[in-house]
Amino acid sequence: MKPGYKLGSRYQIIRPLGEGGMANVYLARDLVLDREVSVKLLRLDLRDDPQTNRRFQREATAATRLNDPHIVGIYDVGEDHGMQFMVMQYVKGTDLKQYISKHFPIPLAQVVDIMEQVLSAVEAAHEHGIIHRDLKPQNILIDENKNIKITDFGIATASSENTLTQTNTVMGSVHYLSPEQARGSVATKQSDIYSLGIILFELLTGKVPFEGENAVSIAIKHFRSQIPSVRAINANIPQSMENVVIKATAKDPQQRYASAAEMAADLKTSLDPDRAKEKPLVIKDYDDDETKVLNVKDMYQHAQNQKQNRQNADQKDSENSEAKSDKHKSQQHPHRKRWLIGAVAGLIVLLGGAGYYFNRPITVPNLENKTAVQAQQTLKKRHLKLGNITRAHSQVAKGKIVRTTSPDKLKFGQEVNVVVSDGVSSWKVADYVGSDYDSTASDLRDRGFTVKKKEKYSDSVAKGQILKQNISAGSTVNPSAKPVVLTVSAGKKTVKIPNFKNKDLSDVQSFANDHHLQLTVTDKTSDSVPANHVIKQTPKKGSKLNEGDTLTVQVASSGNQTRTTNIQINIPFDGNGGKKENRVQVYILDANHNLTMEYQDITINQETTINVPFTLRQHQYGAYKVIRNGRTIMSATNITG
Repeated sequence: MKPGYKLGSRYQIIRPLGEGGMANVYLARDLVLDREVSVKLLRLDLRDDPQTNRRFQREATAATRLNDPHIVGIYDVGEDHGMQFMVMQYVKGTDLKQYISKHFPIPLAQVVDIMEQVLSAVEAAHEHGIIHRDLKPQNILIDENKNIKITDFGIATASSENTLTQTNTVMGSVHYLSPEQARGSVATKQSDIYSLGIILFELLTGKVPFEGENAVSIAIKHFRSQIPSVRAINANIPQSMENVVIKATAKDPQQRYASAAEMAADLKTSLDPDRAKEKPLVIKDYDDDETKVLNVKDMYQHAQNQKQNRQNADQKDSENSEAKSDKHKSQQHPHRKRWLIGAVAGLIVLLGGAGYYFNRPITVPNLENKTAVQAQQTLKKRHLKLGNITRAHSQVAKGKIVRTTSPDKLKFGQEVNVVVSDGVSSWKVADYVGSDYDSTASDLRDRGFTVKKKEKYSDSVAKGQILKQNISAGSTVNPSAKPVVLTVSAGKKTVKIPNFKNKDLSDVQSFANDHHLQLTVTDKTSDSVPANHVIKQTPKKGSKLNEGDTLTVQVASSGNQTRTTNIQINIPFDGNGGKKENRVQVYILDANHNLTMEYQDITINQETTINVPFTLRQHQYGAYKVIRNGRTIMSATNITG
């Protein structure tokens, strides 16, 4: 396929990426969506082969059923002039095989991180009933930010299909093949787990466990020979991590992990200090005829002990001989010799101590969830430096460290490389109305959102609770695309009460109306205060009331006896048309009000009950009307005292 060719009149070929036994892969540009994609094109010499066609279609079917961040996505499947092609997500990076070759030895923490991503993808496939059957580092892609993507489901099969591998034909790469597949049995989830165990072995040791002259000899070793010890190859690998390899690669599928999730959970804690003294896992496989292999580590340790014993014995003989020959000289110059010995010994101790201090292994501290500045301060105390910082989308709070990518132990002054979270790449916005603002805003900022706050007084919603949000619940957005604006309740508006003593009742009523206060009036005969003027008030001047609270005043009686009665008015909420708020205005008629004077103006978001005091003279009837969103919804004219 030549560069520039437009496949399906949409995908313009840029350059080849790789060749396989079934298909060739090219980098292309999607001319419609203006993005880079990878295109897998079935080889021309195989397009008429029914078995190859089925395998190609099976890969497309298997991959399109999966939607996981660690599985390469399939965008399109088509045919162009008889050529079958598949359009996939383009991953800019390399495969895990090349990555191991280039970066080995890989820090154990990064090994765990890589395997956790791989296991997450395999678990997602298994949950959909899909078994990969060809898991190997060549089918695992790793991008520039160390993100993992599994590809090539070309020989994947549904776990419900009881299809046997063809006789004398081994599907999958032999270095990662499970014993049951090598024997020609059905591939199961445990077959994939065996392959994952071999991949973990290679990440830890830099090589595969078995080599041979041909594929058959390697396959035979998989079901006859014990997997070599990773600790015999590298003694710095914890026993708890080797135990993961042992369990995953058990010859009997029933003795392996029950699921990829179970393997991931075990591997995740393999570097924990409380597992440092874990004993080697012993699995009694069903093949009793296997050749027994001596423990290389034990043999090496025994040889070292023997060598040390011989050195100690030789040193003791040498010291005895020197002591006899130098005895006479020591007696002649005892003081000078002691001084020289002391000086040399002190110098040796000083140099040795300095050498040890600057070359001693320093354990890298846990930097997760720290900022780069905090990490720098922590490392400085350990005589280490903060090195290369890379960024990646993560559930960890934006700006906080996700993980370190350096070895677990370093020497004085060396650098620790870290990955810092860029927040999530996309987020499904929830319904935050009614939630606490502080905790909601903190959570959104951790995910990379810019959060803005607007305050609004509310009679019915507690202070600090969210009233409204600018992004609809259920929307999936990029945190960096737009800020989240949250309208938050400021609680009820407070009103400072002035001194009403000797003021006319009409002034008090105007104040109460302007500040949405309920007014209760009592009367009392007075010889010193003019009629309808305030004698005393509750609360006192300088006090504060919330909107909707009651202000009570006692006024001088004009001689007409009055009586006050409280009426409860139940106001229904109108939610038609998606309304979230209703404006309600209340008008009353009593001794102190007429129906042209607004008594109360409130905003409600649910059915609300208010108490209204009516001050009535003898034989007088009170009245009220309630207007909601500009329409009168209720009224009464027969209120008596």
